[in-house]
Formats: sequence, C-alpha cells, structure tokens
Amino acid sequence: MNHLYDRYNKPLFILENSSGFMDTLEPDGTIHDPYRVDFLRAHIQAMMAAVIQDGVDVIGYTMWGPIDIISSSTSEMTKRYGFIYVDQDDYGNGSKKRYIKDSYYWYRDLIASNGANL
Repeated sequence: MNHLYDRYNKPLFILENSSGFMDTLEPDGTIHDPYRVDFLRAHIQAMMAAVIQDGVDVIGYTMWGPIDIISSSTSEMTKRYGFIYVDQDDYGNGSKKRYIKDSYYWYRDLIASNGANL
C-alpha cells in the first residue's frame, strides 16, 4: 500500500482480500473459521496502520466475494473463499444450500462498528 501510494499519490481501494481455506460444515450447520477471521484481521490492521501511521489514503476495502465460488483456476470447491458456505463439492454434488460462517458475523460487526470491533 505504501509503495503504491508513494509512487502514484492516488487514493487506494483494496479489493478481494482473503485466502482460500478448507472449511468444514459441522453436523449442526455451523462453520467455524477463526483462521479466516485471523487472516482478515491481520490484513485490516496493517491497512489501518498504513492509513494512521503513514498517511496512505484508502477510500475503501472489500474482502473476497461473500459466497463460496468455484475456483476459476482449478474448478474446485475444496478451498473456500467467502463467508457464506455453499454445500457443493468439487464435482457439483450437494444440496447447494447456503450456510453462514462465523466470519460473516465478525465481518458484519466490523462494518457496523466502522472498524472499532477489529
């Protein structure tokens, strides 16, 4: 962020920040993904430090797509990127039902608090 801002001196909008993880749908329909929350928290903290400490002008932030999608590079669902789980495997089998992951609630609360609940 610092490099881009120093070089171009233009406001930045961070898009599609996340990583793929192997999420597990629990028998009760929950998905506990603290690793995704930890990943996002660390990146948002770094972004906030660039803004507050270094004066980088950031006008927006979004995490990766909100819903699990088929990977464009591997055509798989094994790695999941969103905070809404889709019941589908690598072969298209499954109910396609959606389940909200723990990270969804964390991200919702982060947005509602304007970053205070990081």
